[in-house]
Amino acid sequence: MSSERTLDDGDLTANEAEGEARITMEMLHAVDGEESLSQRGLAARLNIALGLTNAYLKRCVRMGLVKMAKAPPNRYAYYLTPKGFSEKSRLTANYLFRSFDFYRRARNQCDQLLGEAADAGLRRIALVGAGELAEIALLCALQHDVEVVGVADPGATANRFRHVGLVRDPGSLPAHDLILLCDLADPQGAFEKLSGQFGVDAIRAPALLKISVPGNPPESKK
Repeated sequence: MSSERTLDDGDLTANEAEGEARITMEMLHAVDGEESLSQRGLAARLNIALGLTNAYLKRCVRMGLVKMAKAPPNRYAYYLTPKGFSEKSRLTANYLFRSFDFYRRARNQCDQLLGEAADAGLRRIALVGAGELAEIALLCALQHDVEVVGVADPGATANRFRHVGLVRDPGSLPAHDLILLCDLADPQGAFEKLSGQFGVDAIRAPALLKISVPGNPPESKK
């Protein structure tokens, strides 16, 4: 299946659809900012393959968002159409709304979980997954009688995450009472590995990760 055909499939998951909307938005911003940008330069800016860049450009042209004009020698210039300007604004607004909505949900859910942990006397918290969700959890921890003792992430390339120690292997985390799962890349896979290593009862996860515990349905989106 070609990249262009994949873009037109109607059965994309929510995450795939959001990813495509983000790439389209970034492409429209790039085209608006530099008319003489080559496809190779555009691919580098968007950090996607050249073939996929070509597919997105073709779709944008087909949708009437971008127009293309030949510019010697053997190059093309890309321009946003009025429809393209409108779509760029719409996608940007939606992206900002989703970003705010994610932060609000993550903050509320981490705050609740850490508050419940403190009330239960589970005050040494370890985070698994270093990223936006872990940053939010660190901020929430300041509001409760808990301490984040360490962060684990298999892709770690440093030994600190913000002001906390960072390790690659959860087994190398300092002594802790509870693990708060913050892995956005593969939350279900991370949960299953952690539950096999530490037990299900030792792990908490924000509902937005939609973790499925054996015997229980995934938590609904809140």
